[in-house]
Amino acid sequence: MRITGGALRGRTVECPPGVIRPAMDRMRESLFAILGDLEGKSFLDLFSGSGICALEAASRGADPVYLVEKDQGKVKTIFKNVSIAPKRIECKFMSVELFLKRSKQQFDIIYLDPPFPYKFHAGLIEMTGDLSVLKPGGLAIMHRPSEREMPEIIGNLERIDQRVYGRSIVDFYRKKEIESPEMINPCDN
Repeated sequence: MRITGGALRGRTVECPPGVIRPAMDRMRESLFAILGDLEGKSFLDLFSGSGICALEAASRGADPVYLVEKDQGKVKTIFKNVSIAPKRIECKFMSVELFLKRSKQQFDIIYLDPPFPYKFHAGLIEMTGDLSVLKPGGLAIMHRPSEREMPEIIGNLERIDQRVYGRSIVDFYRKKEIESPEMINPCDN
């Protein structure tokens, strides 16, 4: 697999052993072109696999970058892959759901790429919006099979874009901004 842009463009990364469905180069390149400049943005890569999407984000200036992968068989390969990053990538080896429940960190962008047989896409993305892991105005991006439908609005997330790549779909959800008390007009009551 090859990094498609940024400071690490053209560098290759290893594919770890075990079950993996790496994001296609074309899809990754398109995704990161849509996101644009990531300088100063925080990025969370869930179901990381090889760490390629975390590396794509770091290559384009995102900081901090975290990745989460449950499969302990991928640890060695992930550490080798992220060693080329221009800045440290925080690696967490646990279930995505547990990480989301425990995280004190907030992110501008959360990329979710669960295995295609995973059955809880909508619930998982709703969790990213309901917990304080995704910043207000932040993006939650879900890579899913086309057979698995996703609603336009999930909790406090609203789909703002959708892209189709063969039998894969990438949904872009934005977390609603929270109104501060001084922004609420008392005459509205």
